[in-house]
Amino acid sequence: MTFKTGHVGLNVSDLDASTAFYVKVFGFDVVGESQEEGRRFAFLGLDGTLVLTLWEQSEGRFGTGTPGLHHLAFEVPDIEAVRRAEAAVRETGVTVYHDGVVPHGEGASSGGVFFEDPDGIRLEIYAAAGADERPAPTPGAPTCGFF
Repeated sequence: MTFKTGHVGLNVSDLDASTAFYVKVFGFDVVGESQEEGRRFAFLGLDGTLVLTLWEQSEGRFGTGTPGLHHLAFEVPDIEAVRRAEAAVRETGVTVYHDGVVPHGEGASSGGVFFEDPDGIRLEIYAAAGADERPAPTPGAPTCGFF
């Protein structure tokens, strides 16, 4: 048996704010949605493929101290795409970790930008090469650990 990730579903506190964020940063299209009170959701995709679903079913901020999601990582073709994403992320005003694009670890060429969405869900946009212009932010630990 083989598996492939189909899509990821996230609970959000403000569907409109989260949809606008993911459309701006990732370039997703809204491929489906419901505005029915108590059942609001948005399906986001690229080129007709569903990637992310947002469900307005939560309050407060994402909690990193409980079991569950650690972070979501999205790979892009090259470091230039990471830098474009970083610019879009910074325009939204959310938290950016490590002060921008960094390698995944000391001596690694792969890396990216690490940040939060409007609800505090930790995200990563990375490329397989080209992020080695700066040192890794945490010696001996992976950058995607958000330490």
